[in-house]
Amino acid sequence: MAQKPSIPKGTRDFSPSVTIRRNYIFDTIRRIYQLYGYQPIETPAMENLSTLLGKYGEEGDKLLFKVLNSGDFLKKVSDEQLHQRDATGMVTRISEKGLRYDLTVPFARYVVQHRNEITFPFKRYQVQPVWRADKPQKGRYREFYQCDADVIGSDSLLNEAELVRIIDDVFGAMGVRVVVKLNNRKILTGLAEMIGEADKIVDITVAIDKLDKIGLDKVNEELANKGLDQKAIGQLQPIIELKGSNREKLQIMKEQLNQYETGMQGIREVEQIFGYLENWEMGSEVELDLTLARGLDYYTGAIIEVKALDYEIGSICGGGRYDDLTGVFGLSGVSGVGISFGADRIYDVLENLDLFPEETKATTQVMFVNFGAKEEAYCLALLDKVRNEGINAELYPESAKMKKQMSYANNKAIPYVALIGENEMNQGKVTFKNMTTGEQKSTSFDEFTGEVKENL
Repeated sequence: MAQKPSIPKGTRDFSPSVTIRRNYIFDTIRRIYQLYGYQPIETPAMENLSTLLGKYGEEGDKLLFKVLNSGDFLKKVSDEQLHQRDATGMVTRISEKGLRYDLTVPFARYVVQHRNEITFPFKRYQVQPVWRADKPQKGRYREFYQCDADVIGSDSLLNEAELVRIIDDVFGAMGVRVVVKLNNRKILTGLAEMIGEADKIVDITVAIDKLDKIGLDKVNEELANKGLDQKAIGQLQPIIELKGSNREKLQIMKEQLNQYETGMQGIREVEQIFGYLENWEMGSEVELDLTLARGLDYYTGAIIEVKALDYEIGSICGGGRYDDLTGVFGLSGVSGVGISFGADRIYDVLENLDLFPEETKATTQVMFVNFGAKEEAYCLALLDKVRNEGINAELYPESAKMKKQMSYANNKAIPYVALIGENEMNQGKVTFKNMTTGEQKSTSFDEFTGEVKENL
C-alpha cells in the first residue's frame, strides 16, 4: 500500500490562488523598495554554521535547522561522544551548515564578504524564506518569508524617515490603514537611568513592551519580580501611561530626562525624524510610543513597529537602527537601519478586510473555447495577438464538451471566454462571454481585445 504523502509540520503548500495573492504582496513591496533606490540581493538558503551560531542567543541557536554533512557524517564523532549522547557537543562535528534563521545575519556576512564591490551607503532589499525549528502553532511556521530592507554604512536619520515613508507607501498601496509606532533605545536608556536602574534596562523594557498584551498591573508585577522597588516602579507610571500629541510627549520627556545625555540624544533623534516626515504628505499616523521596545538587545537607536487599525493582529512590520552589525565578521563601525514586512500577517489582514484586488484571483484573463481542429488552428493565430496586447490567454487543449470547458473556466475564475466557431471565422468576429455578468455578445477582434483590456 502506497504511503500517504505529507509535508513537514510548520510548512505549507500554496495553491495557485493563494500564491497569486502572496505574489501581489511581494510585488507591491518590491516595487516600492525599488522606487526608493533599494537594490535586490539574494543569499543561499544554507549558511555555514559558524556564520549562524552565537548570533541569536542560546535559544536562537537551538532553533537553527542543522544540515548533516554529506557521506559518513559520524566519522568525526568518537565512540565516547556517541555514548555520552551530547547532541550540543556533536553538532559541529556532524554538521557544518544550517538553514538561514533570518535575513539579517546573512546580510551582514554578505556586506563583509563583498565590501570591496559595494557602494556605501548600501541600500538593499531581500524577499526570501527563512527557517526556524520552532514549535508549530497558529500563525507560527517553521518556514516563512521575510521582506527586508536595510541601509548600511550611513548614520543619517533621513534613512529612518525614508523607511517610515516606505511603510506608508506600501500599506497605502494595499489599502490598509495602519499606525506607525516610533521610539528610540536611547530614550529608554535615559528612563532606566532616571529611576536609578540603568543595569536593568533590558528587564524594564521587556516588561513595558508587553503593556498591550498583559495590561498595566501585570507589567508592574513583572517589574517587581525583576527586582525594581516600588519607588522606581512608581516613577515609571507617568511615562507608561503618557498621553497626548507627539510634540506634547516629547516636551514632557525633555523635562524628565534633561539631566541624562543619552536620553536627550534619543529625544533629539526622534524630533529630527518627525521633522523629516513633515516634508511629506503621510497617509498613516506616526505615533511616539514610549512603551515600544522590540528586540532591545539588538537595536541601538530608532525602533519602529506597525499595527493594523481595522484588524486585530500583532505587528505587521517592524525594524530599527543597529550599530556595528558587521563587527562580528570583522568589519567594525558600520551602522545601519532596516525594516521587515511580515508577509503572512499582511496576508491575513488583506484577506479578512477583503482588500485583495480582483485581478489577483485569476491568472488567465481570456480562454478560447476549442470547437475542433479547424477552429483550433484559427484560434492559435489569435492567441499570439491577444498575448501581445498583454492579456493572459489560453486555448482549451481539446475539443471537449462545452459544459466541461465552461466548468474549467469557472473553476479558474477566468473572466472572459471567447467562442469562435465556423460562423465567427467566416465573419471575422468573436463571440465572447463575460463570466461574471453572464452577458454574451459578438464583435470584431480588435473591439473584443479593447474591451477586455479596458475591464481588466
